[in-house]
Amino acid sequence: MKLRHVIAIIGFLTTSLIYCQNKQISLEDIWNGEFRTERMQALHSMKNGKQYSVLNFDRSTRTSTIDIYDYKTLEKVKTLVSSADIEDIQGFFDYTFSEDESKVILTTNEVPVFRRSRLGEYYVYDIESKELTKVSDDLVQEPTLSPDAKKIAYGFENNLYVKDLSSGKIEQITTDGLKNKIINGITDWVYEEEFSFVRAFDWNANSDQIAFIRFDETDVPEFSMDVFGSGLYQTQQVFKYPKAGETNSKVSLHLYDLKSKNVSALKVDKAYEDFYIPRIKWTKDPSVLSAQYMNRHQNELDLWMINTQSMTSDLVLAEKDKAYIDVTFNLTFLKDNSFIWTSEKDGYNHIYHYAKDGKLINQVTKGNWEVTNYYGFNEKANAIYYQSVENGSINRDVYTIKLNGKGKKRLTKSEGTNSASFSADFSYFINTHSSATSPPEYTLHNAKSGDLVKGIKDNDKLAQKVGDFVTSKKEFSTININGNDLNMWMIKPANFDESKEYPLFMYQYSGPGSQQVANRWNGTNDYWYQMLAQQGYIVACVDGRGTGFKGADFKKVTQNELGKYEVEDQIAAAKKLGALPYIDESRIGIWGWSYGGFMSSNALFKGNDVFKMAIAVAPVTSWRFYDTIYTERYMTTPQENPSGYDENSPINHVDKLKGDFLLIHGSGDDNVHLQNTMRMVEALIQADKQFEWMVYPDKNHGIYGGNTRLHLYKKMTNFINETLGDKLEKNEEEEQETTKIKG
Repeated sequence: MKLRHVIAIIGFLTTSLIYCQNKQISLEDIWNGEFRTERMQALHSMKNGKQYSVLNFDRSTRTSTIDIYDYKTLEKVKTLVSSADIEDIQGFFDYTFSEDESKVILTTNEVPVFRRSRLGEYYVYDIESKELTKVSDDLVQEPTLSPDAKKIAYGFENNLYVKDLSSGKIEQITTDGLKNKIINGITDWVYEEEFSFVRAFDWNANSDQIAFIRFDETDVPEFSMDVFGSGLYQTQQVFKYPKAGETNSKVSLHLYDLKSKNVSALKVDKAYEDFYIPRIKWTKDPSVLSAQYMNRHQNELDLWMINTQSMTSDLVLAEKDKAYIDVTFNLTFLKDNSFIWTSEKDGYNHIYHYAKDGKLINQVTKGNWEVTNYYGFNEKANAIYYQSVENGSINRDVYTIKLNGKGKKRLTKSEGTNSASFSADFSYFINTHSSATSPPEYTLHNAKSGDLVKGIKDNDKLAQKVGDFVTSKKEFSTININGNDLNMWMIKPANFDESKEYPLFMYQYSGPGSQQVANRWNGTNDYWYQMLAQQGYIVACVDGRGTGFKGADFKKVTQNELGKYEVEDQIAAAKKLGALPYIDESRIGIWGWSYGGFMSSNALFKGNDVFKMAIAVAPVTSWRFYDTIYTERYMTTPQENPSGYDENSPINHVDKLKGDFLLIHGSGDDNVHLQNTMRMVEALIQADKQFEWMVYPDKNHGIYGGNTRLHLYKKMTNFINETLGDKLEKNEEEEQETTKIKG
């Protein structure tokens, strides 16, 4: 997008804010896709570094294509794969290249299991021969091509399989897989949810060995959920879910050798009890596997190098923290098997370079700011590329720096949120930029200088469309609460008059390391907040203590006391905002989802003299009900820290309820179980407290599908109007009179 276009749009939006905006945002507008942004789908940089591929779909012909584009010209070079040329499939909606890019896995059908896991129908397409091979007649998990692209491994019914693509022969690697007992190479529920991965197996560089994690969940307690469906009788979903303090899966590391056909156990030279293996990754050496081991408290993380020829192991890195250590995907091995690592050990998340034996070579980045993403290492230029908040914790920029920590350069110019996708040779990067006033824009840049090469895709039409609606500026600031300058945004009515008093509706999430106050384009909820603002509410969000990107001490102050300091900050912020002359302190509400629902419940109960109402969606009501990995990372176990669990869980403070309370949950929530809400409801009933509640049948933690989201937001909007909006009708009448005068 050229500069004059940017100026034109800003001018258009500014003018619109004054007089031209007249359309009112409705919930139907929000949920029918009226404000949907254009994005680049499934972008992949080709190995030559000069081209990239994109998944395109032609709605008129129902045809899927993988198209190749030239970085320099951005012109389409060719169509690599088209479903129109493949008789056996109607289309595909995702793709994954083999390492040598000779073959590509096409995803034609997937069925969700949990948040990240899928059962799917997959095909392997040979680009040169144009032959198509179905991976399996069954729905399988995590199909992964070997580096030489001759074989594909996958999971099926808790076992691992390898298929030879030339002969079609299938080998079953493991045989002991059994539902709710043993899982091979695919993570259990809690690993998937909290360590953010599903594929627990990995090929070595020579394509002749596969390392995998085995989960023995025999002793893990089962959780069951009724699935009501549409039949005469409900069914049940039963799965292993370790709640805080309960038994976890017993994990072990194994190796399958494709030549000998043997499976052997891989062990490290340390006796661990009750531990996790959150990451495995082969090094550049095909006989050396890296494995990360972590204690149950998650404040000790060991990086091991395991030699699969000699069956020996070396501990190369051992990190400890007084609170907890975040596991990342940033571990990167260089050609000499030295490695890149990120750590908060100096108080901020930074990049480190270690020798292969674990000796620290140097700390690459330093400063009172956080590295928020690691993009990769350019061997030719000896440079690292990363994203950070050095330009303010609500912003993101892309930087480059030499491996020795010198020559740091900011590559992005526009303030807001910038993220990069680099070409394979790091000569170019596609930058995605947005801000609170600019929708996502995709531009091509020179990776050495950061200079703009060409615009790729923008959302100018969306910006103009938004300009037709009544919207208000999202105002960023800080608010000093309990001795800390906390990030805050506020949205006021477009016709804001500081001589009037407005109800205040607060949103927060507040989970450890999270961020809601960020300089980025609207999410769906932002349009809802704009709708509420146009109805006469002031909407605000404050990121309190425990949230992220302001250093480890700020984030980890909540250790062992989840819900204490975060709630104190929300209550104090509400009091301070309520003291402003244009906010009606008698009409302050708060809402949140998941951790935010836990928070809004606590805020209403503990801050009953401040908050008039609260909405809690899918809340944790007692940390005793939530899973081991997440909860114990911040709280240790209930056996060790009973007061931390009970004193900060809203279920134990229902007797303090004075205001209006709306409680919402999906009955099919496999993450934060409906049990949380049912136990809260019973506690409220026994405390003789009146409240409103809604359960959405068979809906998971996201509570969506069909008309569900629209219904949910209508319910919440109505509740807000009923509890906070008692003076809005008069204000609306006054505004209508003002509009007539202006007209």
